[in-house]
Amino acid sequence: MRKTIHLIPTDDAGWWLPLFEPETQRWSRRRLEQLGLPAARQDKALGVIARALADEGPLTRTEARERVEAAGVRLTQQTGMHIALTAVLSGIACLGPDRGKTTCLVSREDWLGKMPKFDRAKALAELARVYVRAFAPVTDRDFAYWSGLPLRDVRAGLESIAKEIEEVRVGDQTMLAPRGGLPRLPVKGQVRMCGNFDTYLLGWKDRSFSVASEHATHVKEGGGGWIRPVILEDGIVVGGWRSTRKGGKLEITLNLPKAERERLGAKIDAEVADLERFEGIETTIA
Repeated sequence: MRKTIHLIPTDDAGWWLPLFEPETQRWSRRRLEQLGLPAARQDKALGVIARALADEGPLTRTEARERVEAAGVRLTQQTGMHIALTAVLSGIACLGPDRGKTTCLVSREDWLGKMPKFDRAKALAELARVYVRAFAPVTDRDFAYWSGLPLRDVRAGLESIAKEIEEVRVGDQTMLAPRGGLPRLPVKGQVRMCGNFDTYLLGWKDRSFSVASEHATHVKEGGGGWIRPVILEDGIVVGGWRSTRKGGKLEITLNLPKAERERLGAKIDAEVADLERFEGIETTIA
């Protein structure tokens, strides 16, 4: 989705992947041709990868490239990267088990089983349902921004679930929410340290409701699409944080005014303790 790797439930793969793969596959194949690898050579390389995964099981992307080159298809660093991507987008492979710090390609059918028959209309409806339930109140343009799909597709999905959603007024905007009202807000005073690309910051085209201009650099620094780790208080960005690994430990640096650090002290400490639990290594605040 948006040419970005996502972690999704296995049970959703059958309807989710066909929504996004075809367009990105066309883009990747065009890029391979621009890089000097014509369609026939692409197909040969993909066939080699499919057979290698079937015969040998999981392979690193380097190993997959070696099998392709051994079959007579010369790859560069860039074409090697796009061939691995295209193998995934075409349904041959998916990212599977790790080998040390390297993620392997694995046969998609071996890993996920046979995919069910794809129904695009039902898939768009389910994607709309998932999105609205997760992020409401939203607009169709928020949905398009989040998914990367064209407006005609997201509007078709929303129309399919029209009986499940309703219009609500938020300031001067008309937005969409699940029928029956928005869920109850959590108890006030919630502090969360969210990591890179946290989905909360990716759900809306305009995130000004949660990110004041003075905190914009905590979310994005410079160009590109990188989303930085942030500190949220009741859903509002109040600061940023970074982490580094040194000597088998995780060191957290807070970008938070001293007065705010003191005010939120115990709640920040609780979040850092939860990071330590999740990572399984000693974690300290620098």
